[in-house]
Amino acid sequence: MVSHLNNPDATATDGPLSGVVVADFTRVLAGPYCTMLLADMGATVIKVEAPSGDDSRQWVPPARDGVSTYYLSVNRNKNSIMLDMKNPDDLETAYSIIDQADVFIENFKPGGLAQFGLDEQSVAQRWPGIVHASITGFGTAEGAHMPGYDLIAQAVSGMMTVTGSQDGPPQRAGVAIFDVVMGLQATVGVLGALHERAQSGKGQHLEIDLLSASLSGLVNQTTGYVACGNVPTRMGNDHPSLFPYGPFKAADRDIIICCGNDAQFSRMITRLELPELASDARFYNVKNRNANREPLRTLMEGALAAKSADEWFELLQLDGVPASPVLGIDEGVEFAQKLGLNPVIQAGQGADAVPLIKHPVTFSRTPARYDKAPPTLDQDRADVLQWLSQAKSLAQGKEGHDLAGIAANAAR
Repeated sequence: MVSHLNNPDATATDGPLSGVVVADFTRVLAGPYCTMLLADMGATVIKVEAPSGDDSRQWVPPARDGVSTYYLSVNRNKNSIMLDMKNPDDLETAYSIIDQADVFIENFKPGGLAQFGLDEQSVAQRWPGIVHASITGFGTAEGAHMPGYDLIAQAVSGMMTVTGSQDGPPQRAGVAIFDVVMGLQATVGVLGALHERAQSGKGQHLEIDLLSASLSGLVNQTTGYVACGNVPTRMGNDHPSLFPYGPFKAADRDIIICCGNDAQFSRMITRLELPELASDARFYNVKNRNANREPLRTLMEGALAAKSADEWFELLQLDGVPASPVLGIDEGVEFAQKLGLNPVIQAGQGADAVPLIKHPVTFSRTPARYDKAPPTLDQDRADVLQWLSQAKSLAQGKEGHDLAGIAANAAR
């Protein structure tokens, strides 16, 4: 496959999307995250970049060997080619890439691709079998002019009004959470459209916008409003529907305790040596505990003061009570390693390998692959152009010869 042309010693993995070709005209986070997940699953991804490169290449700190880790986080297993689509020859190359693709993904501003003949209608006419995914900030109607930044979506979706302390200011999440959600939703949409195409033989256009992704990602909070008119507010670290469910003070620091049902609550108060709470009407069920949060918090923290957070974590785990320490990012990665989840992989080969976080899904037969480190700008131009030339020659000489066969021949 193209992914291995620049490294013939690499061992290709037949992932679940092996043979699928993705023309990736996205940048920054949501689109590149989607295409990386597809590439991890075996798709051949051609990353088309403008002469200035993906914006996230410049987003530092932090950096690894001078390369933005933001860029590294979502671009492994891809093949970079730099194209200036205002140049007629480069535009023809872009068309040639899409000619070979099963999926065309872009996150240009609405209407921005019309000048290149890559708007929805033109793509559908020229490539009727392609899955064309358009990722936008706020759709193609009245919100078309709005820039698609995650923080803006966190603000207008209501996310910031339910995040942070009760008497504090609106608060953003510590990561571009809705860009990630949108990338995941785009991945699901593409896979659904590919499955349908296998039956109908027809492509289709997918629209994924940041605000819709955000409102969907707010799940119970947005549903509470549309279903019964409830308008949630900031509750700090408390859950709107469950208590105890959050951080509680132990002898040295906070510990997270999550009681999602009465049985877990019963086991918790037994471990905390508060058996009298079992017959206290204020805490009899979820509804009553929600109505009497502060008295319960005081009683729990009085008991928790007897031991450290780590000690309580071990004891509550033994009782099947959901609990955890509050860890830093570094400790979180190490904790996952301790659990045997092996969160860190090496993307690429030899000295070029880069440590990254693994694909989130474990496949029993067709594992995710990490054959190629995130590419430098235009790194794979020669390989991509050679692949396109071979594809054209084979198409002229052998009608119906599939791209998997082209890629296999090229890799030899």
